[in-house]
Amino acid sequence: MSSNRRHFLTSLTAFAGSALLPDNQLLLAQPSIKSFPISCNSYAWLTFYTRQGKTWMADPDASLAELAQSGLTAYEPGVNSVEDVTKLLPLLKKYNLAMHSLYVNSTLHRPDEAQKSIELVLAIAEAARPAGTSIFVTNPSPIKWGSDDDKTDTELIEQARNLDRLGAELRKRGIILAYHTHAPEHRQAAREFHHMLLATDPKNVSLCLDAHWVYRGSGNSQVALFDVVKLYGKRIVEVHIRQSKDGIWQEIFGNGDIDYQRLAATLKMMNIRPNLVLEQCLEKASPNTMGPIEAHKQDLAGVKSTFAGLTG
Repeated sequence: MSSNRRHFLTSLTAFAGSALLPDNQLLLAQPSIKSFPISCNSYAWLTFYTRQGKTWMADPDASLAELAQSGLTAYEPGVNSVEDVTKLLPLLKKYNLAMHSLYVNSTLHRPDEAQKSIELVLAIAEAARPAGTSIFVTNPSPIKWGSDDDKTDTELIEQARNLDRLGAELRKRGIILAYHTHAPEHRQAAREFHHMLLATDPKNVSLCLDAHWVYRGSGNSQVALFDVVKLYGKRIVEVHIRQSKDGIWQEIFGNGDIDYQRLAATLKMMNIRPNLVLEQCLEKASPNTMGPIEAHKQDLAGVKSTFAGLTG
């Protein structure tokens, strides 16, 4: 019986793995991300500007001019409306910036709000069509930002159903939906995080691996981070890159708490070439030695070196 039980568990594990890691052919129908240059999320710039007493995108022309001066050629904005996108398009062209991906908010765990949220995201998708945007990153809103409240099982089931619906609609438009998390989704045995991936179709919902939020949300655990990569690696289409030392976010990307060399090697071994997006943000205890242009110049050089072989 012991032998039979081991055989059963081995078979079950193999079946689960095949469900979690979709056949690569399923991803071939999605837009290729093999030639994407290193990008940068808007949140990193927002934190640097805030430290300087300025507001990121208060003057969109000046803000994107500084981003371009750092050497970046791709930008991942956080957008909340169609208007946010239409205002960006001429400036992206002016500064020769690609927008291969964007970050969009969604609320999917409440039926009365989910449909409106899905409709808004799809409208944004239409607005972003001229930019050739092929990845939409979303982190379905928590019940209350900054609280310790968790969604109920009923809300998680509803959220996963709507996340899959949204992904299916975006896929019809040639766009990959990439599920993203912050710390709250990794509480309570990461029940929210795992359910979003286990209860959705890999053809409809991919993963944006925010390495540091997985690490921090799991109690500063690299074990948890690399377990996530092992479980869901084939669904990773984008990686948000941020480094800390002794748990504190640093001004520039480099060696620190997360072994990014190992992460790069693991992704390369798995033949995963994700869209790489800088998000080296600041918090209260972060070092304060340079401005955003110089910091992002150094970030760009560090990521190119660490992720050599995976960059476009």
